[in-house]
Amino acid sequence: MRRQLLRHAYSAGWVLAVPLALLYLLKRSLRQPEYRLHWAERFGFCDPPPNGGQPIWIHAVSVGETAAAAPLIRELAARYPGAPVLLTHATPTGRATGRDLFRELGPRLSQCYLPYDLPFCVGHFLDVQRPLFGLVMETEVWPNLMHAASRRGVPMAVVNARLSEKSLARGLNYRSLIAPAVAAFDVIIAQSTADSARMAQLARPADAIVGNLKFDQSVSETARARGAQWRLRFGPRAVVVAASTRDGEEAILLQSWRRLREAAIESRRALPLLLVVPRHPNRFDEVASLIGQAAPDYRLLRRAALDQPAADIAGCDVLLGDSMGEMQSWYAAADVAIMGGSLLPYGSQNLIEANGLGCPVVLGPSVFNFEQAAQESIAAGASVQVADADAAVAAALRIAHDGAVRAAMSQAAERFAQAHRGATARTLAALAPLLTRAMPDEAVCEEAGTRDG
Repeated sequence: MRRQLLRHAYSAGWVLAVPLALLYLLKRSLRQPEYRLHWAERFGFCDPPPNGGQPIWIHAVSVGETAAAAPLIRELAARYPGAPVLLTHATPTGRATGRDLFRELGPRLSQCYLPYDLPFCVGHFLDVQRPLFGLVMETEVWPNLMHAASRRGVPMAVVNARLSEKSLARGLNYRSLIAPAVAAFDVIIAQSTADSARMAQLARPADAIVGNLKFDQSVSETARARGAQWRLRFGPRAVVVAASTRDGEEAILLQSWRRLREAAIESRRALPLLLVVPRHPNRFDEVASLIGQAAPDYRLLRRAALDQPAADIAGCDVLLGDSMGEMQSWYAAADVAIMGGSLLPYGSQNLIEANGLGCPVVLGPSVFNFEQAAQESIAAGASVQVADADAAVAAALRIAHDGAVRAAMSQAAERFAQAHRGATARTLAALAPLLTRAMPDEAVCEEAGTRDG
């Protein structure tokens, strides 16, 4: 009874928050017009699956979760060719990433936004979609969604699950509401023993610990070749990429860069090139303006210049990576990466992808989103961690200017990434009981027939 009252109070809070949520979408749409689209989906009104089938449902909030889920989604799609695939998101960039990554699925793939966690919205969504099962990527836990799935008999699993100390502390404040939702998952598959231990404090430990799915993201040889072509145009100088930077980080990096760049001038060393690649596309113009204000004497070029044969790329001081889906090319073009999200308390962006491209990484103090991967990458000699932006720029330039150190770290990065692959296969093994229970006989038979044929 107490849990039911808590969930009703939570739902009432959501009702009151809906106008604020809509204002938030409107505000975001001023910079990213895609936020004005598909509002009905956020209230559970979405198109049914193609051909009336029951889909395999994966929820991936945004870009990182969608890319991490790619190997798992492709394996499930291949195993069960008779089932549609439903991919839900919370952001337009996640939706665009999913559309681009899974074009080969054609009409089997449908996408929509996950509805707000109101009983009617999530219930209507599940009634329309009728998913065979749901896989939630990483840390998304919604009490009403889990309650509605349980009532409808939809098996649910959380995969690639992680829980930082910060998230645990927040969850413990609302444990009476969150713990039942976590416990309602049929299967919890965690990245690490530390994640599982923290989940045990909140609700229950993981059923399996398999590593991080992000290690299984494929390296695009096309992206690697594009990065190598860019590198030739940059000229014989150090190239540092500030990768997936977050709000506030560009300003402190530029301050540090200016000071240390002056040292390069005094030593008569070729001036280094700074690549700045913001994490969110709605900030591209804002960051361009910030660079112009903070460094008016720097020659700034934007990504489009790399498509212009006559552009003087070798003469620019800062190049703004204002494009989507090209992060691997930026890593391939750089000598070293300063990882965005780690200089301010955002918890770091994905250092695994950089290491997979053989790019050494400099991490700031905040890495709670990639705690274990960061520790292991540092131990492997693929990354270093420093205290602040000044130390990050200094470390990046030392690595970039020292060919032997750079080569050793690059080799260590590729070995580290390769050694940790396999989480997709381990995840599928841990999901086997759920998949056997959830998949209809005809989908399993079709899979068997496809393999036998």
